[in-house]
Order: sequence, then structure tokens, then C-alpha cells
Amino acid sequence: MRTKLIIPAVIGFLALIALVQSMFMVDQTERAIVLELGKPVGDKPLEPGLHFKLPFVQNVVFFDSRILNYDAEPAEILTRDKKNMVVDNYTKWRITDPLLFYRTVRSIPRAQARLDDIIYSEIRVALGNYTLIEIVSGKRGQITQEVTTKSNALVSEYGIEVMDVRIKRTDLPAENARAIFGRMRAERERQAKQYRSEGQEESSKITALADRERTILQADARRQASVLRGEGEAEAIRLWADALGRDPEFYAFQRSLEAYEKSLKENSRLVLTPDSPFFKYLR
Repeated sequence: MRTKLIIPAVIGFLALIALVQSMFMVDQTERAIVLELGKPVGDKPLEPGLHFKLPFVQNVVFFDSRILNYDAEPAEILTRDKKNMVVDNYTKWRITDPLLFYRTVRSIPRAQARLDDIIYSEIRVALGNYTLIEIVSGKRGQITQEVTTKSNALVSEYGIEVMDVRIKRTDLPAENARAIFGRMRAERERQAKQYRSEGQEESSKITALADRERTILQADARRQASVLRGEGEAEAIRLWADALGRDPEFYAFQRSLEAYEKSLKENSRLVLTPDSPFFKYLR
């Protein structure tokens, strides 16, 4: 009796395990393929949803259907004008054909290695067509578009689509950066020296011009003062002569007052007779 119960239970348990093993779920962000003895089954990947497979014989490989990022290691590139640059780029890509992807590269790490080879090669070729100034100044968008188009054409045989290739950063190698910095510093020092020399020359010109204008102004002022002084003295003499011509007695009186002022000072002694003409206007 117990044997009769155990056998169906075992059969049911094995059937349950087989059912569980045969069921699997594909997420919205994934695509899947079924492998039987290592070979894909069917000609299309499985869409999101519930699916079944043969238990213990078949297995399922899942692939991310979202856009993936691959950040490449910085690498040196030679430009058209023979300048070395360190280029740091990243790539946006996705798996478009999981069956083809599995047959060619099988896994994402191997796909990224293949992407690295192809995109680095295309970037090297593209940057080799431009000078350093063109790359740095305004050709970067055009260059990345060229690399994206050519890389996408090359990786399509792996079931991959390259959505976008971007250059994050372009630097000079350390030794080149030091050499360029040295040249830039020497050039700036030369320009500074030139500017100082030109400034000193201009300062000398301005100073000389100011000194000349000052000398001219002072000479004109002295000349004008001499002219005015001469005119004033001439006018004074004319007025004085006119006054004397009108009244000679006043002239004699004025001359006597000037003589009194000069001779009759403090502690002065004069020996004169009372009827001396000197005291004519004091009597």
C-alpha cells in the first residue's frame, strides 16, 4: 500500500520539477535565446513574457536589450600635423540581433573588446585627417559622427548597433604638455617684455611732449608778463610825465617828500641852516 503511494508521489514530484525547469520568464529589458546542446533553437529571439523549454536538455541565455555604455580606456592618437593626443571616448550601443550576437561574440565582455578595437581604429583614422587645432576648436562633432557611422557599419555583422560615439576629453601627453607649456611661457614673457618696452617708449614720448609744452607755456607766460609789465611801466611813466608837465611845482614837492623819506629816518642827524632850501616845504 505504501509502495503504491510513494511511486505516484515521486512521479508527481519529478513532474513538478520538470515543469518548473521548463518554465522561464523574459523581462521587459531583455531578449533571450534557447540553446540545445550549445546550439540556438529557432531563428528568432524570445520576446518578453512566459516561455517554455525542454528541461535538462535546453538552457536559456538572456541578453540586455537596453542601450549600453562602454567607456574605453584613454589612448594616444596621432593627428594630421603629427601631434600626439590622448583621447578618452565612450560608446552607446545595443544588441539588435541576439542570435547573431551569440553566434559571433557570445558575451558582452567579448563584444566590448571587439567594439574597442573597431572604434579605436576608426577614431585613429578620423583624427588623423585633422590637425590638433581643428580637433580642439570645432571639428569634434563632425569627427564623432564619422566614427559612429563607420563603426556601426562594421559591427552590424555581430548583431550590434552603435548608437553614438563621443569624445569625452582630449589631452596632450605629459611630455608634450610640458614642452607646449614651456613654449607658451616663453612666448608670454617675450610679449610682456615687448609690451614693457613699448610702454616705456610711449612714456618717454609723453614725458618729452609734456616737458616741451610746459617750456613753451612758461616762455609764453614770461613773454606776456614782460609785455604787460612794459606796457604798465610805459603807461605809468606817461601818466607821471603828463602830471609833471601840468604842474612843475607839484613835481618839486614830490621830489622833496621822497628826499625827506629817505633822509629823515630813525636816529638820523642832519646839519643844515634853518633857511636851507631842503626845508622849503617844512616851513
